[in-house]
Amino acid sequence: MNKKLEDYVLTIPDFPEPGIMFRDITSVIQDPGGLKLAIDGLVGLVKDLDFDLVVGPESRGFIFGVPVAYLLGKGFIPVRKKGKLPRETVSMKYDLEYGQAEVEIHKDAIRPGQKVVIVDDLIATGGSAEAAVKLVEQLGGQVVKMLFVMELAGLEGRKKLEGYDVASLIVYPGK
Repeated sequence: MNKKLEDYVLTIPDFPEPGIMFRDITSVIQDPGGLKLAIDGLVGLVKDLDFDLVVGPESRGFIFGVPVAYLLGKGFIPVRKKGKLPRETVSMKYDLEYGQAEVEIHKDAIRPGQKVVIVDDLIATGGSAEAAVKLVEQLGGQVVKMLFVMELAGLEGRKKLEGYDVASLIVYPGK
């Protein structure tokens, strides 16, 4: 029997609080079959797309974005938490459930007109994905597609990304 990507995702009820069904991405990446399905699935969504770079937000965007970039012969650009990049950066704040976070990208990472695919593990509320889009666009890049391994549709993250081509390998209806 061939396993589907969903078969590798462990669901932990009531974590981190009662009523939450936590979808664990680590169970996907620790298994060679799950990791292969995830990377192959992401590559399949963009293998015929015209683009220049893959951008991945820290930290799980690195896990999934780097192999996609490597397999398709593209460069990889990290989006990091503020204060982690050594050269001149541009930054973007975004809202969390409780508070704010700030991410940044090297100022010279993307040239005007370059076409970018953003890759991450999860789209939930869409805040971190929206921040990555804004950073790319601030540097003159064009986001041509956004890829996620998992999507929690009940948190409506796609609303923050309206007008962008968004694809997820697995969509969970809840939160």
